[in-house]
Amino acid sequence: MTRRMPWVALILGGILLHYVAPRSAHAEGEFEGRYNVLFIICDDLNCDLGCYGHPLVKSPNIDRLARQGVLFEHAYCQYPLCGPSRASFLTGLYPDQTLIRRNAMYLRTRVPNVLTLPQMFRRNGYFAMRIGKLFHYGVPRHIGTSGHDDPDSWDYTINPRGRDKDDEALIFSLRPGSFGGTLSWLAADGTDEEQTDGIGAAEAVKALHRFAESGRPFFLGVGFYRPHTPYVAPKNYFELYPAEQMVIPSVPRGYLQTLPRPAQRTLLAKKVQVGLDPELARQAKQAYYASITFVDRQVGKVLDALQETGLDRNTIVVFTSDHGYHMGEHGWYQKQTLFENGTHVPLIIAVPGTRNAGRRAATMAEMVDFYPTLAELCGLEAPPCLSGVSLVPALVDPRATPRTSALSQLHSGYSLRTARYRYTEWGEAGKDGNELYDRQNDPQELHNLAGSAQHADVVRKLSAELRRRIAAARKKPPGVKQTPRS
Repeated sequence: MTRRMPWVALILGGILLHYVAPRSAHAEGEFEGRYNVLFIICDDLNCDLGCYGHPLVKSPNIDRLARQGVLFEHAYCQYPLCGPSRASFLTGLYPDQTLIRRNAMYLRTRVPNVLTLPQMFRRNGYFAMRIGKLFHYGVPRHIGTSGHDDPDSWDYTINPRGRDKDDEALIFSLRPGSFGGTLSWLAADGTDEEQTDGIGAAEAVKALHRFAESGRPFFLGVGFYRPHTPYVAPKNYFELYPAEQMVIPSVPRGYLQTLPRPAQRTLLAKKVQVGLDPELARQAKQAYYASITFVDRQVGKVLDALQETGLDRNTIVVFTSDHGYHMGEHGWYQKQTLFENGTHVPLIIAVPGTRNAGRRAATMAEMVDFYPTLAELCGLEAPPCLSGVSLVPALVDPRATPRTSALSQLHSGYSLRTARYRYTEWGEAGKDGNELYDRQNDPQELHNLAGSAQHADVVRKLSAELRRRIAAARKKPPGVKQTPRS
């Protein structure tokens, strides 16, 4: 959908009304007491949000949702890269089970018969709709297309396209003409409504009004493209964050030499961003924060429509991102590390009528847990292949701990996050080195204690737990056909 072709909106609107026409009284009765699901995901958003305690970033609408639901303080992705992460949480399987460990892959080339999260809802009579990015898209290349979407997951899809695509020639990039994987930004002219995410929000508002009119149960996935590079937002959002006020983290002298070689390589992978000029670093951070506040405003429009239609009374809202993100921490920018910055994701789940509104759950949580959690909340039978656990106990009692650790992987590395420690091994059985961080005393994860005699017992115990978790994450999921690369 583009702002150049308004007639497309009319045609698509007519199709959508056909699909969500009121159901029969018998069909409606089958869903009494069942929840709808509004699944909102941002792209490349870390936990630099007001509700996560950030002192600078303005995120009033996401913060509002946190006051209405339960915020998970320790939620983690399974792979800090868009495509593998999205394939993982949308199937409830680990990347070693989906066999997707890189971008630009279609889900069913590796797991052809898997039942995805929205597909489960679709099979149970829900109208499954996608607006924007849920499965992998190359950003900004695939904006306005279906990217690497999974058609079997949806009844209906909308691919918004805004002036951020038309204005690409105006975007500054550390590598001219390269935007998606390189630090790049634009303080844009025009309004929110002209941007791709502004259009996506408007389409979500329309869809919610139609669902309210039809009464049909729905699973609506709304995938925003920001704050993924290029960081594009209208100029007024940049003005909220003067570049000179941005603080860039520093790292201790000789820090890289304390890491195993594979970990070093993750921090040196993009040479144009290594040792970034401080002025450019501050501008990049300004643009990233501007993009967060811009997308927060679009989230707010969708939440407003949910309330205006009355759907907030029977709709579960999930808000998250696909992985974490660095803004200079460890000397690195963007994603693809196994540090806290690369793996920690925001997660808010708001269930209508909850007695725990505004509470914070301290349990470890993984993105593979979304699938069994939503299935349980909506009274649906999940497939037996799922690797996640339900987080419902933590929604009922935020003190509950359905998980005591979270597993993430990247390339040859696997990382285990517990309440106190992060432990990482590189190569099979750690043959290429390991890392241990005591987050109680080193929350920035800058002091590798893996070689400390004082922590030998901690390393031994966490290594055993990590290897147990890896073995479980590699088990073939029952009933799921796997097609390894030939």
